Amino acid sequence: MDKHTILMTLINLTILLFAPFFVIGVIKKTKAFWGGRKGVSIFQPFWDFLRLLKKSRVISSSTSPIFNIAFVIVFVSTLIAGLFAPLVMGFSIINTSCAFIIFSYILGFSKFFALIGAMDTASSFEGMGASREACFTTIIEPAFFIILASLIALSGNYTFSSISQLPQNFGSLGILIIITASSAIFIMLLTECSRVPVDDPATHLELTMIHEVMVLDNSGIDLALSSWANGIKMVILMGIIGNLIIPAAIPLKISLLCFIALFIILGVIIGTIESLIARLRMSHVFEFIFVMSSLALVVASLSAVKIYGV
Repeated sequence: MDKHTILMTLINLTILLFAPFFVIGVIKKTKAFWGGRKGVSIFQPFWDFLRLLKKSRVISSSTSPIFNIAFVIVFVSTLIAGLFAPLVMGFSIINTSCAFIIFSYILGFSKFFALIGAMDTASSFEGMGASREACFTTIIEPAFFIILASLIALSGNYTFSSISQLPQNFGSLGILIIITASSAIFIMLLTECSRVPVDDPATHLELTMIHEVMVLDNSGIDLALSSWANGIKMVILMGIIGNLIIPAAIPLKISLLCFIALFIILGVIIGTIESLIARLRMSHVFEFIFVMSSLALVVASLSAVKIYGV
């Protein structure tokens, strides 16, 4: 590898591994601001992560060996998926043709082990959370796949990183596609990363919890890896949004600053949403998620118009 590739690989790995703590810290700081409090440092999530690593694991006697490895696989799978996703300057650590398909399957593999890890505890509450999570995923993943496939077909290059070329190569219709796709992926971010209005990461009422109830029996390193994987997924989706709105043909320093600014802005937006809006009733969550499916069809239609002129 040349020096540029090594440098970009190190930058992307650093973002994948450490940006999740920073983004979550920004969200908590924003929520504290809206609540009239000073709040903790934006680096507090990192110290909480280190604290969890020092704690011992408490494992239910009803679990099988699957529970012992589930959240390690969840973390590793999410991190590997991040290697395929484009971040700064549209660079992907693993850049192959149709990588978005492999990326989607690896994220699905991660979700599968998160679900069976929760169900393996024999807890009715965790089974309920896993059922809800699986139901949301069946709506989210097809829409996400349609959006990625449409964007990559629009770019004319079947590598995942090609989506970073869209902001500079298309006119007004392309801008509309980018806005629609970014909005849909933001809805996916709120859903997949268990944020308001779909879920509330601060709730402790089992009947309304989704992701948090799935990790009730996790402790120590399992809980740390689960939280880290969730944060990495958030950064990956933010990175995809960033590649849709930040041109790749800009200097490295400016691109890096733009991505840091994007992480801060999206973190502030998420924190503001969680401060000003209550989570939706479970019966209305599906209506919110189906908005992404509608936007995905709009992206596919606009892309077809742009490609074929129909």
